[in-house]
Amino acid sequence: MPDIFLSYASQDRDRTRLFAKALEAEGFSVWWDNAIRSGDSFDEAIEKALRGAKAVVVLWSPASVISRWVRAEATLADRNKTLVPCTIEACERPIMFELTQTAELAHWQGAADDAAWLAFVADVRRFVGGDGPAVAPPSRSAAGPVDTPLARETVLAVLPFDNLSSDPEMGFFSDGVSEDILGRILRGSNLKVIGRTSSFQFRGPDKPKAATALNATHVLDGSIRRAGGKVRIAAHLTEAHGQTTLWSDKYDRDLEDIFAVQDEISEAIAKALQEAFFPTVTAPIEPSLYDLYLRTSERMFTTEGHQAQIAMLETVTSRAPAFSPAWGRLAYKLTQVRTFQPYGDRTVLTQAIKTALARCDALDPHNVEALLARPFLVDPFGAFDQWPAILEGLEVFGSKYATAQGQLSYLLECVGRNRDAIEAARRGRELDPRNEISSSAYGIALWRGGRYAEGVALMETALDAWPDNHHLATVLVLAYAHAKDWDAVDRMIDPARLARYPLREHQRGVLNLLGVLRDPTTANREAIFEAVRAQVRRTGHADPTPIASMADLGFLEESFDLLDEVKLGPSGDRADVLGPNAYRPHVLFQAARTKLRSSPRFVKLCARLGLIEYWLATEQWPDCADDVSYDFRAECEAHRNTPKDVFFE
Repeated sequence: MPDIFLSYASQDRDRTRLFAKALEAEGFSVWWDNAIRSGDSFDEAIEKALRGAKAVVVLWSPASVISRWVRAEATLADRNKTLVPCTIEACERPIMFELTQTAELAHWQGAADDAAWLAFVADVRRFVGGDGPAVAPPSRSAAGPVDTPLARETVLAVLPFDNLSSDPEMGFFSDGVSEDILGRILRGSNLKVIGRTSSFQFRGPDKPKAATALNATHVLDGSIRRAGGKVRIAAHLTEAHGQTTLWSDKYDRDLEDIFAVQDEISEAIAKALQEAFFPTVTAPIEPSLYDLYLRTSERMFTTEGHQAQIAMLETVTSRAPAFSPAWGRLAYKLTQVRTFQPYGDRTVLTQAIKTALARCDALDPHNVEALLARPFLVDPFGAFDQWPAILEGLEVFGSKYATAQGQLSYLLECVGRNRDAIEAARRGRELDPRNEISSSAYGIALWRGGRYAEGVALMETALDAWPDNHHLATVLVLAYAHAKDWDAVDRMIDPARLARYPLREHQRGVLNLLGVLRDPTTANREAIFEAVRAQVRRTGHADPTPIASMADLGFLEESFDLLDEVKLGPSGDRADVLGPNAYRPHVLFQAARTKLRSSPRFVKLCARLGLIEYWLATEQWPDCADDVSYDFRAECEAHRNTPKDVFFE
């Protein structure tokens, strides 16, 4: 009988082969079928190997979680206590296996000295037991002992500190201090830290579940008691595998010393985990102003909500001008309001954002909220020469933040790099696995990149958690229409649902388009095209997105003729599209939207948007460069000097 049975989905065969060879190199005997599973006799062979194996290694991925074979094999292994699961690609595991400790090996590409791989092999070896491998495993002196918790990649979960104050309103203070400690560890060390949205879901009696659910190797927890100007903070660091307390301490300080305490805790954590830590220098701040700042941590989805927080942050920055976090957050909140202002009215807010960014940069040039705000100051098109620096900032300084990776994914879609966008979104979700924003960004990126079934499944899960996300709902309803799943479309646009969760700025256009997609008669298609053409000709300006939809309806050459008649971008009147997606070209590169890209005339449109300038300068070509039937790069060279449209005058 084999030491190891590999359970996997057929779509992951190449990845499974990598695991099989690596485990055999460790000295294990490995059973895995590399043929199509069919026939009763083959069923018997699988069951015999499955029941006889000492360890059943289940390779979880978006494909395997929906495979009845893999689910059945994992269930049997769980009953037999031979289950050793690992994740080879970010996915939502079947609910019955969510609480099973699962190794994260999505990043692993075969390196024998990878810490996470070594820890996984050690787990497998414990299951195989005394019979052991016949071949001695490779030397691990460089990686350290495999039976210690630090043999695998260190993943820290910072839980919300318990509020021990008599005032329940102090809950926001406890959460805020916990979040600040998390941010200091992120900024000051090379540790991988689970994002706030995921780790802060575990409170009270649920805290013991956090390490397993988040696949964390270590957990930082504690409590806070505040009385007037005094604060007591207790904190402890636990190694999850053995439930060993690595460090613990208490601090009784004046509230003015809160940042010094946070740095001391962060440094102690980093030292306990053998990581270098560089304290973040933060200026002292009055307790009342710190309270105001912490109250702006809540996520807002309305302009009114952002404006209320902006007023608080303006108070903080005016009275504590050396407090850099408030400047960064102020810049970001202002950008959220600015995207819904008419283009002609944005001058005042634009200057306020630039001022806040300049003040933040002078104090803390790597503030993550300032990093997130900066792309919103760049025009949606025509200014892609500024993007290399923005993308690099998100890739380098935003590498530990799920929100930064989600924004990076979106910006990569805007320049046609969907495969890179999927990878950035995957990293974001890995950093904050229970954050519905990260999940929705990953699902949207998968769908736009052509991985339709995976994308839809993830978007559905994210929308269940966040039903008011109208951007996500819009993409999902169009994904259903693409698959001609009209029952699902009807559920999404049911009047009762739209009354509660409107699609907001997308609703009118989406409903009109759905009517034609559902009943694409010549008369219906011509009617909607004429409506779009009349609107565009009335203003003399156009957003390329609705015209691209007309190409999909069969009006390819007519769409390009219409684009040639007008200027791209807003006109300044009430018909202008507003919001964070307005006039951005990401829709032009969706895998499902092939018609517009099938014509060489598409390249001229890209030149007018400024995309060709970006591609030629960076040599970071869009995915479609290798997919179209014509020589995309040669066409780009031919349009090198085609004038760009001015975004707004």
